[in-house]
Amino acid sequence: MPLELFLDLYSPPCRAVYIFARKNGIPFELRPVELGRGEHLKPEFLKVNPLGKVPALKDGNFLLAESVAILLYLSRKYRAATHWYPTELQARARVDEYLAWQHTAVQLPACNVYLCKSLLPHFSGQPVDPVRLDRLLGKLKPALQHLDGQVLATKPFLATEQLSLADLMAFTELMQPTAVGCDIFQDWPQLAAWRARVEAALGPELVQDAHRLVLQPRDPRDAQRDPKLAQELVQRLLERLS
Repeated sequence: MPLELFLDLYSPPCRAVYIFARKNGIPFELRPVELGRGEHLKPEFLKVNPLGKVPALKDGNFLLAESVAILLYLSRKYRAATHWYPTELQARARVDEYLAWQHTAVQLPACNVYLCKSLLPHFSGQPVDPVRLDRLLGKLKPALQHLDGQVLATKPFLATEQLSLADLMAFTELMQPTAVGCDIFQDWPQLAAWRARVEAALGPELVQDAHRLVLQPRDPRDAQRDPKLAQELVQRLLERLS
């Protein structure tokens, strides 16, 4: 059976897995899971990942969750080019360092900005709260400052001299707020130049394909299809963003 990837391309980690598989010519069946419709909580998906999260992978009888674990599994199984996850000890350690750091330093605050700017207004029907948005952008700023002023001051990519899994994860995470009008690159010239290098290395067509959903406005009818689910999502979002 072909490899199956359970993804919602609104999700940055899912886009990272999607881009990696496509860029490396890995054959797979895409199994869309729409978080906004609660499909990750349905019994059929919980058989794939009991934690109810995407991305998830099914390779025959083998099931795997968590984006970093999936990326490493794919890179090893399909023997991806070594620049993605270097064999040299210290270069690999630099990739590992970013992958360990990014969860709370980049992914969480960047995603929260997106949720505040896009998902919460979409499901609540209320305008964006500018005070909440500014507060959440402030929580992302230390990571941007670190990446722009220190990490990218001495090399073209985050971990080594070439594109790696660290860059792929960071790129998809930082595109999340940018896609909904919070251009976090505009005040950070090193980050802006890095973004251009990553896009060129990945290929503009693949980047556009992976980000097609998140770059287009959500259909307002989606929030009206299941009012109960929308209300539950709003409550969860408010708790998360408080």
